[in-house]
Amino acid sequence: MIQVLQKAPDFSATAVVGNGDFTKVSLSDYRGKWVVLFFYPLDFTFVCPTEIQEFSKRQEEFKNLNAVVLGASVDSEHSHKAWINNGLGQLNYPLISDFSKEISRKYGALLEDKGFSTRATFLIDPEGTIHYASYNSPNVGRSVAEVIRTLQAAQTGERCPAEWKPGMKTV
Repeated sequence: MIQVLQKAPDFSATAVVGNGDFTKVSLSDYRGKWVVLFFYPLDFTFVCPTEIQEFSKRQEEFKNLNAVVLGASVDSEHSHKAWINNGLGQLNYPLISDFSKEISRKYGALLEDKGFSTRATFLIDPEGTIHYASYNSPNVGRSVAEVIRTLQAAQTGERCPAEWKPGMKTV
């Protein structure tokens, strides 16, 4: 299983951007930026849209931190497009189709017995090293605010104590 301080596995896959355009996305496309890669279980479910839309609403905050957001699930790009156009709404970042489940497996996010990914989150630095990995139950939505706080802490390059926030001392 992949661990923090290891190189993030590269991947290339089809993603949906905007209102439903298809494009190829590779992790290596984002060298020089921080990457927030998150996996979610399935399109057209109940908890997933709350996270997906929150990441999109906070896109400007990620941009100001030199970070890009990439969402991924085992659904097809066609399912992503249908969901965006029929309820989810336009997003400010790509939704990656991991239909083969290869990316989810590489990141240890795939729940093999269920056939879909858990809620896994990774922070990857501009050189491709993982600085944060979190796995939530499919029933428990993640905190986008905590992802942002953790990204800010990782970007300091310092030791940040519990509950650290920007402006506080590091140790």
